[in-house]
Amino acid sequence: MDAASQGPCAGIPAEQMDFIRQVLDRVGDKWSLLVIAVLESGPLRYTDLQRQVPGISQRMLTLTLRQLQQDGLITRTAYAEVPPRVEYALAPLGRGLHEIVLSLVGWAAEHHDEIREHRARAAAGHSGTEART
Repeated sequence: MDAASQGPCAGIPAEQMDFIRQVLDRVGDKWSLLVIAVLESGPLRYTDLQRQVPGISQRMLTLTLRQLQQDGLITRTAYAEVPPRVEYALAPLGRGLHEIVLSLVGWAAEHHDEIREHRARAAAGHSGTEART
C-alpha cells in the first residue's frame, strides 16, 4: 500500500494507515462518542452511564466500555465493597479527545433539523419524485 501524496493522510506512513483507520472507527463510533462526552463530569457507575446515554443497550454499553478501556481512553476501577462497586472515568488519553467529541456532538445537535430535512428530501427523491437538474 502506498502513502497518500497529498491531503491530510500524506504525512502518515502507509504501514500505519490500517491501524489509524481502526482507531478512527473506534473513537468515531456513536456510542464511544457519547460515553466519552458523558464521562467528562467525572467517574460514573455502569447504571449511571446507562441512564445518561439514552438508547444504549446493556450489551452495547459493556462492549463499548471494554473497547474504550482496551484503547486506554477510559479507566475501570473496582472497589472491594459489599455490594461491589465499579466506576468508569476518562483516562488522560480520553480527556484529550473529550473536547473534539463535544464539538462533534454539539455540531450534530445544532444541525439536527437541517440534516433531517435533507434526509427527508433525499428519501422523497428516491421514491420517484426527484427533480432533474
